Amino acid sequence: MAVFDELHTADIVFHGGGGEEIRGLKGFKQYCGEMFSVFPDLHYVIDDMVVEGDRVAVRTTWTCTYRSEGKGTQSKGRKVRAWEIEIDRVVDGKIAEVWNRYDTLGVMQQLGVAPTPEKGRPRSRQVSQP
Repeated sequence: MAVFDELHTADIVFHGGGGEEIRGLKGFKQYCGEMFSVFPDLHYVIDDMVVEGDRVAVRTTWTCTYRSEGKGTQSKGRKVRAWEIEIDRVVDGKIAEVWNRYDTLGVMQQLGVAPTPEKGRPRSRQVSQP
């Protein structure tokens, strides 16, 4: 969190995978701080990065341990591994806008708050052609 001011513009816009839109560095830092409090050992590995013009596309894999004290305390201590894709717009060497998506369903399944497919059963149904 200490380097956020150096890496992001003051008027950063964050478009999150959960439908949230955060405007401004203060709100973005608060959002990220909440994530770090729930997942204090959050660790990112950059799998791919593509830069073109003022855009940076990054595909990462992250791992962490769920540490929330609120809802879902039955999941506390569970390890999570997920993919994430982010596209950043950069202005004067700082991130000005973020479009972010991650494997929300996979995370919820790993935390035990969403059902997982039964073993041996297909994940999707085949549609018959007429």
